[in-house]
Amino acid sequence: MFSRKKSSDVASAADPVAAAAEIEQPGGKGRPTPKRREAEAANKRPLVPDDRRAAAKAARIKQREARDLEYQAMKSGDEKNLPLRDRGPVRRYVRNYVDARRNVAEYFLFVAAAFLVLTFVANQAPGLAFLAIIGVYLVVLIAIVDSFIMWRMLKKRLVAKFGEDAVVRGTAMYAAMRAFQIRRARLPKPMVKHGEYPS
Repeated sequence: MFSRKKSSDVASAADPVAAAAEIEQPGGKGRPTPKRREAEAANKRPLVPDDRRAAAKAARIKQREARDLEYQAMKSGDEKNLPLRDRGPVRRYVRNYVDARRNVAEYFLFVAAAFLVLTFVANQAPGLAFLAIIGVYLVVLIAIVDSFIMWRMLKKRLVAKFGEDAVVRGTAMYAAMRAFQIRRARLPKPMVKHGEYPS
């Protein structure tokens, strides 16, 4: 027993590297663990910056850059930089379907503009103004019915392609709001032509 201990001590004295390997445990950090006070001090950040004006200016610049990036993505169709409400394959499918279809609702703004012109012109002809009002209400009614039919057909396609979970709250309003916009003014920019329905 004593002889073994002596031989190991002699080996350690002869080879200091081996002795150090025995003492050090594998997987060590190689540095001492910091004290709690030091760790907390390193993680502390001021709630209010020293220069509020500079911080506010930097935040505004950062927000402007983010908005510019999103706007460029809406014009180019860059999926990863789009706003959150426009991201994902379901929203892209909805946009492509609405853009491929000729919607009555997209002509509503033209009809409303014509109505405004008629109201200025037809001050002396009350009958013409009345007909213009009836025409606007008729176009609105047809646009609503057309949008409802569009949504029913789109919903069937979404369920067939993506499943029941794809039709979440807000998808119908997203499609309807896009249908009521003039095609050239839509953002994200239309990526399909009329009649090019998504598969």
